[in-house]
Amino acid sequence: MKVLFVNGSPHEHGCTDLAMQETCKVLQKHGIDTEILWLGTSSLQGCIACGKCHKKGKCVFEDAVNEVNGRADEFDALIVGSPVYYGGPCSQITAFLDRLFYSGAAKWTGKPASSIVSCRRGGASAAYDRLNKYFEMSNMPVVTSQYWNQIHGNSADEAAQDLEGLQTMRTLGENLAWLLKCIEAGRKAGIEAPAYEKRIGTNFIR
Repeated sequence: MKVLFVNGSPHEHGCTDLAMQETCKVLQKHGIDTEILWLGTSSLQGCIACGKCHKKGKCVFEDAVNEVNGRADEFDALIVGSPVYYGGPCSQITAFLDRLFYSGAAKWTGKPASSIVSCRRGGASAAYDRLNKYFEMSNMPVVTSQYWNQIHGNSADEAAQDLEGLQTMRTLGENLAWLLKCIEAGRKAGIEAPAYEKRIGTNFIR
């Protein structure tokens, strides 16, 4: 089993990475492999709603989005992380996730997921809610912890002093490891994945 972590922070080894590493340690203790993808500081194109991904099977922009969707079969779960900017997640991670799920949501269906946010003071719960919506709309079980998955600090050194936040990350790792093992046991026992109805789409004028 393997879990992909996507770090949307512009700081590769900042607070978000510190939190992710704490969760990774727990997963590795359970024999689950982990990989952290740092999106970096280069410009990441947002979705332009061209719809061509539905014909081509991938996004028209060649970057980390197509790379990750192309490797989706390697991963059994997805964790995304972001610092809090103006009460929400950073633009890098939302641009990435908008395109990842618009062009390839079916590749992630049924895989457990969750988000991690870091902030100096406030806005963590709003950013956390925003990120989890991608999973809630894609038939992905959202993994919880003992509190919202947030850590506080203005630097990695400060975040390392947030003992409750670090424990929350470890509990997230324990819950994810347990759920992945349950899913694996279910498959071995012959329990089939959910069968979904054909998607119905409506709006307010029809």
